[in-house]
Amino acid sequence: MARPRLVLAVDGGNSKTDVALVSEDGEVLGTGRAGPFVPQRDGAAAAVGVVEAAVAAVAGVVEAAVAALPPADGIEAAFAALGSADGVDHLSACLAGADLPVEEEALAREFTARGFGADVVVRNDTFALLRAGASAPWGVAVVCGAGTNAVGVSPAGEVARFPALGPISGDWGGGHGLGEQALWHAVRAEDGRGVPTALAGLVTSHFGTRTVEELVLEIHFGRLDGARLHELAPGVFAMAAAGDAVARSLVARQAEEVAVMAEVCLRRLGLLETPAEVVLGGGLLTARDPLLTSLLDTELAVRAPRAEPVVADVPPVMGAALLGLDHLGASDTARTRLRAHFEPSRTP
Repeated sequence: MARPRLVLAVDGGNSKTDVALVSEDGEVLGTGRAGPFVPQRDGAAAAVGVVEAAVAAVAGVVEAAVAALPPADGIEAAFAALGSADGVDHLSACLAGADLPVEEEALAREFTARGFGADVVVRNDTFALLRAGASAPWGVAVVCGAGTNAVGVSPAGEVARFPALGPISGDWGGGHGLGEQALWHAVRAEDGRGVPTALAGLVTSHFGTRTVEELVLEIHFGRLDGARLHELAPGVFAMAAAGDAVARSLVARQAEEVAVMAEVCLRRLGLLETPAEVVLGGGLLTARDPLLTSLLDTELAVRAPRAEPVVADVPPVMGAALLGLDHLGASDTARTRLRAHFEPSRTP
């Protein structure tokens, strides 16, 4: 029995890597998960090795399914393809750390060299968010998780994006950015350079230090990882909701930053006057904090009044898989079947 063409979809994130093996008719044959995909820290080869570990998990799932099916079933051929030197028919990888086209190209070469097949497309992970959350293959997506990023795609396929390299490329916010700002204001409140704020108490209570300065020194001498400052983000929202003026200003700035990125993408693509979906993803936005949501709705209404915000709380690997099905020219029925697997409560 001839097997259907297969897509291996990859969502490589800073905290985990998800993969899904999908047939061209939209059936999800298996999924797997491995550790963080961090090429900027570990290098491209090591990062792709994480994907290989996730693929091994998929192979285990598919192998178990094969054992319960007749030998001629198509899933057996799918498993054989997954383990073959030629790889699957198409690799659709949407990856954190692939922030620039040159980085996407380098990772695509690494995947090809590792035997994932010749038909490899690597994109930044914001493209997966857009495809998963929008009702069509175009629109704008803004992610606000550990950091921030945005991408826009026009109906004609034109792309608007940002380097997304952190503060050096003009980025602000996300969990880490909010945590850094909370510490900055807490330090100044404690030593008298700034206004009083409950953020000082948040910082000391969360990390168990007597003073804010003590925490600063712990980070400075390497006894505490500064990357943990993102842990303060929920407390910033709580302090803002309780009426702390400084915390509220940080939440307001975050809302403004998300709206500005969406506005700029829409303007670059000539879509400001066109009804267009703005897909919102990442932990800070999918948490639906009431204050952030309200402020963001207000900002978007002013900056992009024809935009329709859509919060995407589906697995981003679904977006990578949809992009793969698009690449194969799969049917609308296949896309519907795929969505039904990942969001059964929202798809008939």
